[in-house]
Amino acid sequence: MTLAKSEYPVKKILKRDGRIVDFDATRIREAIRKAMVSVNKYDEKLLDTIVEHVLLLIAEKFGAEKIPHVEDVQDIVELSLVKFDQYEVAKAYILYRREREKIRREKMRILEKDYLDEVDKKFSLNALRLMSSRYLLRGENGKFKEGPKQLFQRVAALIVIPDLLYDPRIFSKQNALTKHPIEDFDPELWAGKIGLGRKENGDYEFRWNKWHLMHMKRLYDNLNEQGLMKVSWSEFFNMLLNGEFENHFQDYIDYYNLMVDKKFMPNSPTLFNAGARLGQLSACFVLPIEDNIESIMKSATEAAIIFKSGGGIGINYSKLRPEGDVVFSTSGVASGPVTFMRIIDTVTEVVKQGGKRRGANMGILEIWHPDIEKFVRGKEKEGMLENFNISVLIEPKFWEHLEKNKPYPLINPRTGQEWGSINPSYIFNLIAEMAWKTADPGVIFLDNINRRNVLRKALGDIRCTNPCGEEPLYEYEPCNLGSINLHAFVKRTEKGAEIDWEELARVVKITYRFLDNVIDVNSYPLKEIERMAKLTRRIGLGIMGLADMLMALRVPYNSEEGFQLMSRIAEFVAWHAYKSSIERAEERGPFPLYWQSTYPEGELPLEGYYRREAWTMDWDEIVKEIKKKGIRNAFLMSIAPTGSISMLVDTSSGLEPVFALVYEKHVTVGVFHYIDPEFERYLRESGLYSEEIIKKVAQNGGSIQELEEFPENAREIFVVAYDIPWWDHIRAQYHVGLWVDAAVSKTINMPHWVSVEDVKNSFLFAYRLGLKGITIYRDASKSTQVLVTPTQRSNRYVSITRNKTPELMESLGIKISHPVYAPTEVKEPKRPLTKISVTEDQAAKKSTYETCPECKSTNLLWQEGCVRCLDCGWTGCIVS
Repeated sequence: MTLAKSEYPVKKILKRDGRIVDFDATRIREAIRKAMVSVNKYDEKLLDTIVEHVLLLIAEKFGAEKIPHVEDVQDIVELSLVKFDQYEVAKAYILYRREREKIRREKMRILEKDYLDEVDKKFSLNALRLMSSRYLLRGENGKFKEGPKQLFQRVAALIVIPDLLYDPRIFSKQNALTKHPIEDFDPELWAGKIGLGRKENGDYEFRWNKWHLMHMKRLYDNLNEQGLMKVSWSEFFNMLLNGEFENHFQDYIDYYNLMVDKKFMPNSPTLFNAGARLGQLSACFVLPIEDNIESIMKSATEAAIIFKSGGGIGINYSKLRPEGDVVFSTSGVASGPVTFMRIIDTVTEVVKQGGKRRGANMGILEIWHPDIEKFVRGKEKEGMLENFNISVLIEPKFWEHLEKNKPYPLINPRTGQEWGSINPSYIFNLIAEMAWKTADPGVIFLDNINRRNVLRKALGDIRCTNPCGEEPLYEYEPCNLGSINLHAFVKRTEKGAEIDWEELARVVKITYRFLDNVIDVNSYPLKEIERMAKLTRRIGLGIMGLADMLMALRVPYNSEEGFQLMSRIAEFVAWHAYKSSIERAEERGPFPLYWQSTYPEGELPLEGYYRREAWTMDWDEIVKEIKKKGIRNAFLMSIAPTGSISMLVDTSSGLEPVFALVYEKHVTVGVFHYIDPEFERYLRESGLYSEEIIKKVAQNGGSIQELEEFPENAREIFVVAYDIPWWDHIRAQYHVGLWVDAAVSKTINMPHWVSVEDVKNSFLFAYRLGLKGITIYRDASKSTQVLVTPTQRSNRYVSITRNKTPELMESLGIKISHPVYAPTEVKEPKRPLTKISVTEDQAAKKSTYETCPECKSTNLLWQEGCVRCLDCGWTGCIVS
C-alpha cells in the first residue's frame, strides 16, 4: 500500500521538551540518509523504499487521532532498517541516536536546564559552552537569567527600537519642527508590560525590560532635541500601547533570525550588553593624548572608563615629547612616550571589562619620533606592555630615505624641530627583527590609510587604529562591528555547492540596518565619543566563514580563482551595504558631515572603486545615487577578528584560512577530535571517514599535506594557515581589502624557519600592494606551538599552489628569500602566549603560564592579532 503525501494521517509529533509541532517526514529521510552515507551504503532507491515503509507504519500505528512521540518514530526507523537487512545502517543510526542523546544531556547540563528549546538545539556544544561562560546573563546568585533564545531576544528587542522612532508617522528628517516639552518617564513602571508581536490573548511575543525602555526614551529625547519628532513622548507612547507599531515586529523577527539562523553575529560587546545594565555596544575606541600631564592622566581616566564598559582603545603617542627633552614646569627631564604607555598598561591590568575580562590597547608611534627605537623594542623583554599591540606608523617620506639609504630625520613633536637622525635601513631592519622575535610591532601605512579617506577634507588624516588594526579611527571615534557568516550561504544542489547570492543580498540589507541602529541605542562611555559616533555614523560590517565557504565550493584558498572569488564576495557585500545606506539616508538623512566629505564630489572610500577592471557590480549607480540622496554612514565595511563569534556559529574566523582541519579538543568530559565541518563532509562523501584517518590528520598538525591517502586536488583545497606561503596570506588581505573602506584584520602566518629578510619583504610587499597595515606572526614567537604541520617540520613550504603571486612580487621588486635560521633561535626560550594572575594577591607578580586563564588549556592560538583558546573559546580580543 502506498499513500500520497497529503494522505498521511499523522500531522503532529510530540518533542522531548513537551512541545507538539508539525510532523516533518523530511527529517526522517535525512536521518536515514546520513546513516547510509556514514557506512558507505547510500542507495537512493532503497532510501525511498525504507522511508515509505516507515511512514506507512507510523500511519497504521497512530492514525489521525494519536500523536506519536519522537522516540516512537525513531524506534520504527530502527525496526524498518533491520527489516530491509540494513544492519550496518541500523547500527550507525542507533549509534547516532545514542550520541544525540548524550549531546542533549550535555547541553542541558551546560545550560542548567531540564529541557532544550528550538534555539538550544540549533547551536553546537562548542557554541553553548562559549555562550554559558561568556555571553548569557546571570543573576546575583550565579544562576542563569537567560538561555540562548532569551539572549538573542534581548539583543533584537533593543535593535528594533530605532525602527519605531524613525517611523515616518512620527519622525521628520527635516529639523524645522518645534521641540516638544521634555516629559518624565519611569522605565521600571513599564518594564515587562509592553512589547511587540501582540497575540490574540493580549500577550506579546517579547517584552521590553527597563534598559530597553530607557534607551527608547533616550533616543526619543535626542531626536526631539534636534526638532525631528512630529509628536510628543506621550503621544508616541500611547500609539505604542495601542499597537500602532506592530508593523515593526517583522524588523524584530529579522534581527532575531539573523543570529538564531547563524547568518550574522554582532561584536561581543553588543551580545554582552544590549538590553542589559551597561548598554555599551561598541568594541573599540581611539583616544587623544597631548603633551602635558593633565592630558596624559585624562587619557588614563578615559581609558579606565572605556575598559569598564567593555571596550578597547587605540592611542597615537607621537605628540609626547621624547625621553631626555626638557620639562619647563618642573625643570626636569621628560621620560618619553613608552613610559606613559606603561600607565595605560597598568590601568588595563586592574580594570576588568564589565567583570568579564581585561581590556586591550593599540599603541602607535610614528616613525619620525626620536623614541622610535625604544618603542620598537618595547615588547622585547617579557612582561612589558602585556596588554598592548604596538604598531609603527610609517609616513611616505620614510620610504624615499630607505630607498636612497640617506639619514632619516627624527623630529621633536614639542618643537617641530629636528632632534637628530637615524639610519633608515637600521630602524626598518629592527622593526622586522622585533616582529620576527615577538610578533610586535605591526606596521601601518599613513598614505594608504588616507588615500581614499572621504573625511580627510573635513577632519584631516587618520593617524590611529583600534587594538586589532581593522578600524582606522579619528580621536574619540568608536566602531560598531558585526560579521556575516559566509558559510551559511553555501547552497547544496545536485551539481554540488554554490553561493546563494540572492539570500546573501537580503541578509546584507538586514545586517546593515542592524548595525546602523546600534549607533542610536548605544550607551557611549564618554560624551565626546557619542558626538563623534553620530557625526560620522561609522559601522563595520565584516565577514567570517570565508575559508569554510571556499572549501565547500572546492576552490583552493590561495589560487587565482580563490583570490578572485574573495574579491567578488567582498565587493558584493560592500555594494549592497552601500545601497542600503543610501536608502536609509533617503529615509532618515545622511550622516552630519556628509556635505563636508568628498562623497558629493563622487569619491568613494574604496580602493576597488578606482580599479574598474575589478568591478563585477555597477559602482557608477552607487555614486550617482549618493550624489542624489546622500549616504547614511561615512564608512561601512571592516573585517574584524571573529574568534569568539565564529565559534558561536561553528565556522572559520574572519577571512583567515582554518588553523587546523582536525585537532584534539579538551573539555570537561574528556578529549575528542574537533573536525572542521567542511572537511568532515568531504571525508564522508569520499568514503575516507574513519577514526584512523582523523587521528592521522591530527598527528600531522591538522594538515593533510604529504598524507598519501589524499589526492592532490584535495591537498590544494583543504589547506591550513601554515600550508599557505606568507605572500599568499598578503594576497588574500589585498583582494578582500579592495572593497573594505576601513581596514582588514588578518594574521600573516609565517613558519618558525622564516628569516628577518622575509619579514622585511612582507612589509614591502604589503605597502606596494596598497594595504593599510600588516601584522605578521612567526610560529612560536609568542608561544609553544601545539600543532606542527609538514611545512613547519620540513623547514620549507610543502605545498605551493600555482598562482600569479611570484610574478606580482617580482613586478613590485620583492624577492622571496630562502628560509634561514637565526643563530639565537635555538637558545632563545619560547615566549608564553599570555599571562594570567593566579590570585588577586599574586596579580602584581604577573606569574606567567602557557595556559588559558578560563579553562587552563594549552590549546592556544594566535590569530587576527588576538590570543584565543581552542577549547573554551576565551579570547584576549575585545571585538570578537
